[in-house]
Amino acid sequence: MVADPVRDRCLLTAGLLSPRRLRADDGMVRVALVAASALLLAGDQVEIQVVVKGPVRVEIVETAGTVAYAMRGGSARWDVTIHLTDGANLAWHGEPFVVSEGADVSRSMTVHLESGCMLAFRESLVFGRHGETGGTLHSSQRAHLDGELLLAEDLDLSPTARSGWAILGEARCLDSITTLGHRLPEDPATLQLEGNGSMARRLVQDQHESDLAQSWAALSKPDKISECS
Repeated sequence: MVADPVRDRCLLTAGLLSPRRLRADDGMVRVALVAASALLLAGDQVEIQVVVKGPVRVEIVETAGTVAYAMRGGSARWDVTIHLTDGANLAWHGEPFVVSEGADVSRSMTVHLESGCMLAFRESLVFGRHGETGGTLHSSQRAHLDGELLLAEDLDLSPTARSGWAILGEARCLDSITTLGHRLPEDPATLQLEGNGSMARRLVQDQHESDLAQSWAALSKPDKISECS
């Protein structure tokens, strides 16, 4: 996605996910991610690359949650790479990512951004459908601001590991908002990174119990995005 003096140009390439450009207000590009086939199955390797260049506000919306199904000894990957330069601004509201019983998924996000750019990302990880314990998820996040490491996190969210009191305990949903390039308001439940970024998390039984929906609604208002960028 590249800023253009006359209009915003948006190049979209489909794979297991099919991106579709949506109508949006002036100065904003909205893109929906639509599954092109059943996801997520054993052997699937989803790769999402987002490149935003120039003073463009981009919003990515997911039209539905993703379910990682039982994989019968197999595994799947979900990898996201984001590059933001020259004042780019990206907001991505992820729908619930459900890890079913018997699923084994590796999920990663790598972000590179310059000063003056901003990313806001909501992620909801749900372990198990109704009545299930849920499968295994390994999550990795790396973010660099102006080439310097801003965020590094690796989580082992396999059933035994995540049940520890320091991870999820008895909760089955890990709901998060991560901002890079600016900080969320000070709050005891919000982790302020050493660099310019924040992470707010809630541990709940069901995603609708999380109060981060209200936080996201306030954060994603155009005037708030402009203030933060």
